[in-house]
Amino acid sequence: METQGMLIYILGGLKLTALLYIATGVLALPLGLFLSLGGVSKSVFVRRGIALYTWIFRGSPLLLQLFFVYYGLPVMGITLTPFTAASLTFILNYSAYTCEILRGCIQSIPKGQYEASRVLGMNYFKTMRHIILPQALRMSLPALSNEAVNLVKDTALISSIGMAEILRNSKEIVARDFTIMPFILCGLIYLAVSSIIILIFKKAEDKYEIIY
Repeated sequence: METQGMLIYILGGLKLTALLYIATGVLALPLGLFLSLGGVSKSVFVRRGIALYTWIFRGSPLLLQLFFVYYGLPVMGITLTPFTAASLTFILNYSAYTCEILRGCIQSIPKGQYEASRVLGMNYFKTMRHIILPQALRMSLPALSNEAVNLVKDTALISSIGMAEILRNSKEIVARDFTIMPFILCGLIYLAVSSIIILIFKKAEDKYEIIY
């Protein structure tokens, strides 16, 4: 197969990769934000529950979690399609990381800002919405950028459950034609996509930079 034909076939899996990436990004961020608020709540029960959640999903391999959802849940009578299983696994995993990133940023906001908001008559929810969270989100951009790039690379794991994303398509050509070129093309695609994401986050960081 010619290089152009290889590239076209490999890119055929890019749509699946993009769909998983978007689904994870769109849902993991708000879920992580919600969990981070629980992580800084006054309720010990809630904080411990969130800590247990993040401990499980950050402390175990993403591939193991994917296998558990796709191969393990059917044992308990719950069968999911490959894409649903992959989306659920990635969302739960990345929301745990997002939670810890945002929790750390929220807790790093000077306490004086909380006190100032109370003086202005703002309740807890208004304080979080208008003062704390906007700053925390801006501060979290560098760390979220790293997670966004990691997500691009982690999508390759779905090939392990038979999903035809770009890495699996590359492996098929290598096995058939005995050439390393598909892996090179696949690597270049990952680098190109990662570079675009890095550039987007860099522009966002420059635009929303916090200067104390």
